[in-house]
Amino acid sequence: MNETIGYVMAFILAATPFFEMVAVIPLGVISGLNTIPVTIVAFLGNLLTVIIVILMMTKIKAWLKRRREAKGKEGSTKRENRAKQIWQRYGLFGLALIGPILIGSHLAVIMAMSFGGTKKKMTVYMTGSLLLWAVVTAVGTHLGVEFFMFDGNWWG
Repeated sequence: MNETIGYVMAFILAATPFFEMVAVIPLGVISGLNTIPVTIVAFLGNLLTVIIVILMMTKIKAWLKRRREAKGKEGSTKRENRAKQIWQRYGLFGLALIGPILIGSHLAVIMAMSFGGTKKKMTVYMTGSLLLWAVVTAVGTHLGVEFFMFDGNWWG
């Protein structure tokens, strides 16, 4: 695979809602891309779309409301209920931290801002959360690949 195409695909996939960077980083490393560059590219792709969601939140809320009314739905979805439980227990910080793993970063932003989070706080918390998860995923993937590539023996 051409490396440039691989990194572009990693960026695009990480930027795609519900296909998070925590899935893209391992896929990129397993496909032969270097761990650090694929982590940076995936982080930037995911962060870009999260920031776009934060900036466009007013329009997204209106669109979601129209969509829900058109479908005749009144109740909350399973993901929304999970997000609300996290919000009630841990607040904005907790939802930003746990959201990318449990419900997806984009939905976590939508839920947090619907529950009262501000654009500034959400941007700071989600950037930190995505950075943390990128590092954790990259280290875990790198160590996992090393472990399996060397027959489970890191020490020679």
